[in-house]
Amino acid sequence: MTSARKWRWIGLVVVAVCGLAALAVFARSNFTAADEPHYVTARVRERDIESSVLATGTLEAALQVSVGAQVSGQIKSLKVALGDQVKKGDLIAEIDSMTQQNALREAEAQLDDVTAQRRSKQATLKQEKLAFARQQTLLQADASSREDFETAQANMDTTTADIAALDAQIEQAHISVDTAKVNLGYTKIVAPMDGTVVYVAVQEGQTVNANQTTPTIIKLATLDTMKVKVDISEADVVKVTPGQKAVFTILGDPQHKYDATLQQIEPAPDSISEDDTSSSSSSSSSSSNSASSSTAAVYYNGILMAPNPEGKLRISMTTQVSIILAAAKGALVIPQTALMAQGKDGAATVEVLDDKGKPAERKIKTGISDAADIQVIEGLKAGEHVVIGDSSQATDSSTTRRRRIPVGL
Repeated sequence: MTSARKWRWIGLVVVAVCGLAALAVFARSNFTAADEPHYVTARVRERDIESSVLATGTLEAALQVSVGAQVSGQIKSLKVALGDQVKKGDLIAEIDSMTQQNALREAEAQLDDVTAQRRSKQATLKQEKLAFARQQTLLQADASSREDFETAQANMDTTTADIAALDAQIEQAHISVDTAKVNLGYTKIVAPMDGTVVYVAVQEGQTVNANQTTPTIIKLATLDTMKVKVDISEADVVKVTPGQKAVFTILGDPQHKYDATLQQIEPAPDSISEDDTSSSSSSSSSSSNSASSSTAAVYYNGILMAPNPEGKLRISMTTQVSIILAAAKGALVIPQTALMAQGKDGAATVEVLDDKGKPAERKIKTGISDAADIQVIEGLKAGEHVVIGDSSQATDSSTTRRRRIPVGL
């Protein structure tokens, strides 16, 4: 073998050896990295946390009344407009009162007539009493007959009875006059309370008929305090009690939280008002309805009261409500996904990374939780890192650390 050819073979061997060595180093580094787990962690941090019941609701006026007409007639004048502020006793509308005025005059005339009749009878009774006294004196002196005496007595008694009947008629006439005055007063419709005009049902010149139902003239509401009627699911209603604080937002201003207080929880859902007979028309229909009702969600009405000093809250607005069950300020929290298991009285297990980046199980005690985090009462310090996943064991978040048990309250 020539010298040139020898050196060429030596060069090929050296290149092959170097390539194999590089391949071995690459394979070793990659397989080692694949064997080492890569942990996804979360830092133990401090923040305010609240445990709450979430629900949706609708705003209503704290007090709303329909102001109606109690007499029929044409609306002569309307004194208020939509959005006006009124005080109790303010004039709202006037109904044409000619019919009521005539009725009052007729009742007063009837009273005057009966009163005059009584005065006439009183004068007659006075004469008959004198005649009876004379007949009594003459009878005692045997100067008159008993028949004349008894006739005088009967006339006096009859007139006395007529006066008693007229007294009853006078009392009835007084009642008729008072009723006519009340009806005349009904033609002037006044505000029964302080409030805001939220609805106007009539216009000037319109005729209202109060013979069968009371027609609404306006609706009046107090808007300085609002009522939130909220739907609470049957799963959550057992957790809430009157007096608990709550916050809510409205669609037009989702960043601003309004304070409220839970005043009442209605004892039965709205479905109690439904006609029970509607589900019993046939046995097959009844069975179908029963199956349907057993799977239907049940909601109870909760009533919350909220101040409205700026007037931003309006009737029928949709609200997102959080009824606060418990709260902690500056609490240590971790994601709920960090919990490996949870026992009684808040006991739980998590994995914590040590200084060398190795996970170690640790027993902790937990408190309240919200949708994402849970409070840590004992077992962890702020700044420590808890394991919430292992990226080397999964290709997506849905399979990360499958053995973990998410815990929620």
